[in-house]
Amino acid sequence: MTWLTEWAGYLPQMMSGLSVSLLIAGVSIVAGYPLGLILSVMVSAKNLAVRTLALAVVEIGRGAPALVILYLFYYGLPKFGIAFESITAACLALIWNSAAYSSEIMRAGIQSVGRGQLEASNALGLAQRHTFFRVVLPQGLRSAIPGLMGVAIQMFQGTSLAYAIAVPELMKSAYNIGSQDFNYLQIFTLAGLCYAAISMPATWITVFFEKRLARHA
Repeated sequence: MTWLTEWAGYLPQMMSGLSVSLLIAGVSIVAGYPLGLILSVMVSAKNLAVRTLALAVVEIGRGAPALVILYLFYYGLPKFGIAFESITAACLALIWNSAAYSSEIMRAGIQSVGRGQLEASNALGLAQRHTFFRVVLPQGLRSAIPGLMGVAIQMFQGTSLAYAIAVPELMKSAYNIGSQDFNYLQIFTLAGLCYAAISMPATWITVFFEKRLARHA
């Protein structure tokens, strides 16, 4: 009961940090997914220069640890006269990360659309752009939904890295509270429960969508 009483006192500050984490995750998803769609189209482009540029952006975004990208935006760019607030740097880093991962998921979804769909569209006389936006893209994104939801969970958990550049998100709030009396075990346990309270239901929803889409495939 003592832990529960102490946790109740910590919650307001923890909730403040959680709201910042959710904000960063939301921005990274809302901005990252459209960028990921653009990158997925560019990676499949016939133009070599466009394809190479997109592949570089995607592979760096997927291959480099998110923390390294975060440091590049916050500590690296000021050397070129470009400086961002810590929360902006965190959003930009996770947007890149989100776009890189989601682009591959979307590209796989788009490529999974059967060739018969394209042939039927051609037989109906649809222009190439209409075929893509009205036939290929809706079906491709539908199959990509579970994967994109998984990336969303990953982005939320990745917001904990923003602690490294003093963004007042959940982990930073937990550290600040713990440093007052060095009771880190309770505080980080509570922080873990906060992450789990968001991530676990989101995972269950993802599994539900995967089963539902598999049943209607």
